[in-house]
Amino acid sequence: MTRVRLAPDFRAQVYAVVNSIPAGRVMSYGQVAALIPPPAGVDLRGYEKVKARWVGYAMAECPEDVPWQRVVNSRGRISLRGGEGPELQRLLLTDEGVVFDESGKIDLARSGWEPEPEWYAQHPGFLPPAGSLTSHQDR
Repeated sequence: MTRVRLAPDFRAQVYAVVNSIPAGRVMSYGQVAALIPPPAGVDLRGYEKVKARWVGYAMAECPEDVPWQRVVNSRGRISLRGGEGPELQRLLLTDEGVVFDESGKIDLARSGWEPEPEWYAQHPGFLPPAGSLTSHQDR
C-alpha cells in the first residue's frame, strides 16, 4: 500500500465517525469521507477524488478500539486485503447481525447507517448531507 501522510485531524475525524456507527450497521468509505470537511490547504477537486481512499488509509492503521469492520466498500462488499481480514470482518459483522446475501453483499439500504440530526449537534464540524435539515444553510 502506498504510504500517504494524513493529517492527524483527518484521522481523528474518521475514527470519530466510525466509532459512532452502531453495532449491526455499516457505512461505506465514501459515506464516511462525505462527512469530513476537506483539510486546510487541500485542493478541493483533488480531495473529492481521493477522500474515500484516504478513509481507507486511515482505517488500515486505526487503533484497536475502532470498530473497523463496520466500514465496507460502496457496493456493500468487504474490500479485499491480505491475510485473514476479509474473513474476520465478515465474521465480526455477522456476529453483530449484519446479513450478507449469497454473493457476499450487504444490503446498504437495510444495514447502512446515516447520522441523525442529533449526531451532528453532538459532533460539530462534520458535514451533513446536502439538502438535509441539518445542512449548513439551515444552521
